[in-house]
Amino acid sequence: MEKLKNYLNSIGLALMLISFISFIIWPHKKTVPVVLGILGITSIAVYIITHIPLLQQSLKRKSFFYSSNLLLMIIMVVAILVLINYVLARHHYRIDFTESKLHSLSDQSISVLKGLKEDVNIKCFYREGNFSRSEMENVLKIYSYHSKKMKYEFIDPDKNPGLVKRYEVAEDGTTIFESGDKESRITSSEEEDITNALIKISRDRKKIIYFLEGHGEAGIDETGDNGYSLAKNELGKMAYDIQKLSLALSDNFPEKISLLVIPGPEKDLLPNEIDTLRNFIHQGGRVLFMLDPRTVPGLIPFLEEFGIALENDLIIDRVSRLLGGDYFMPAVTQYEYHDITKNFRYATFFPYARSVDTTEKQPEGTTAKVLARSSVDSWSERQLDQMEASFDKEKDKAGPIPLAVVSEIKFSPSQKEEDQKDPEKEESSPEPEGRVVVFGDSDFINNSYFHFSGNGNLFLNAVNWLTEEGDLISIQPKTSSPRTIQLTPSQGRLVFFVSVIILPLAVLITGLSVWIRRRSL
Repeated sequence: MEKLKNYLNSIGLALMLISFISFIIWPHKKTVPVVLGILGITSIAVYIITHIPLLQQSLKRKSFFYSSNLLLMIIMVVAILVLINYVLARHHYRIDFTESKLHSLSDQSISVLKGLKEDVNIKCFYREGNFSRSEMENVLKIYSYHSKKMKYEFIDPDKNPGLVKRYEVAEDGTTIFESGDKESRITSSEEEDITNALIKISRDRKKIIYFLEGHGEAGIDETGDNGYSLAKNELGKMAYDIQKLSLALSDNFPEKISLLVIPGPEKDLLPNEIDTLRNFIHQGGRVLFMLDPRTVPGLIPFLEEFGIALENDLIIDRVSRLLGGDYFMPAVTQYEYHDITKNFRYATFFPYARSVDTTEKQPEGTTAKVLARSSVDSWSERQLDQMEASFDKEKDKAGPIPLAVVSEIKFSPSQKEEDQKDPEKEESSPEPEGRVVVFGDSDFINNSYFHFSGNGNLFLNAVNWLTEEGDLISIQPKTSSPRTIQLTPSQGRLVFFVSVIILPLAVLITGLSVWIRRRSL
């Protein structure tokens, strides 16, 4: 019995440990862990009561003092770890150490998430065997990290036929975004598609973009090399409504127009069309011009009204040959600072382009700025009647050559006169702000070149700036940089012998020599 009393402390600790383990393994069976825990506490209490004199003597020993210090330090370290874990559990932080930020969202996606006004419920219909499920889950974790308004759940279609029928899900891997009475669905886990789905359900209304036709422009429904069907599809992904417009049939623009795109007309616009276009811009309209060389001379004086100089020339660029193009495809790698080109670090190519610059004297209320320039090895060829293009210092202009210009029109003269007659209107209504972007080429976004380097992204950036959808600007896909090293056969053999044979052998010899020396002592 005396021996049992001496081991009551160990028995009590063992019973408490068994109680804890059994509670973790069988949480639904609480009787056994509670009984074992009570027995363990009772055993420790009995041990303390029966060994009070011995414990009092132990408290006076130096070993107890040192042991208590060690125990206190252990408790403090554990407490600090618990506190750090508690703080990190309540305040989650993500750090992406990859060079190209593969596990981070673009600034544009984060901007969209911060602008969400209502909760977004996401239902992901993925079967358990779908390999894309984990990828989608990882992406949505990043999205929900940046916005608490996003709530997502994964639903197995095989186990939830009622929800499948209710949401009319016909394909495994379908993700449905809901916000209020709006709905959008996708079948991929790409950041661009997810962000665009969020944009569609968060917008109050669809913005309408019209493409001008009737002057030899390529069509938005054409799927050939010269068509703009790819541009139309990309704009549709961003929740724009794309339509056609013929100015010759009307003196006014549609009321809900957000942007007019003039994609490479081969013939000049009619005088009444130019007047309609002028009034539209002065009333705060937005227009994107893409004008090819040797076309639309009638637009040259018209664009000067907005501080834009459209030249009758052809840009020649030697650098384009090094980057995979030809001399008639100027390459742009440097951009002027603007919202359109902010954080834009991709080369763009303009097949058969003319120069576009700002006028020396800016019209009143107009601010024009160059957006992009060709390389220093390019020049503006002014002698278009020659069979061969060669730089002439007296007639041609040396590069870099501007080929894209943006212009902001703060007010219109006609509107200003009306406001002066009506002082109350001047105070209550803001002055209209028109926006114009002019590219000296229309081929850079056709079906052949839209996905060529950063061409499509630059076009989408310009559209989003014109329509004041800055959060949509340029979501460029991320790519991981290869981490490989190329070795010659000799280098490979050298690495093999050093790492597999020489170094382990050196360690073995060193160990044996130390062992032999110690035995001889």
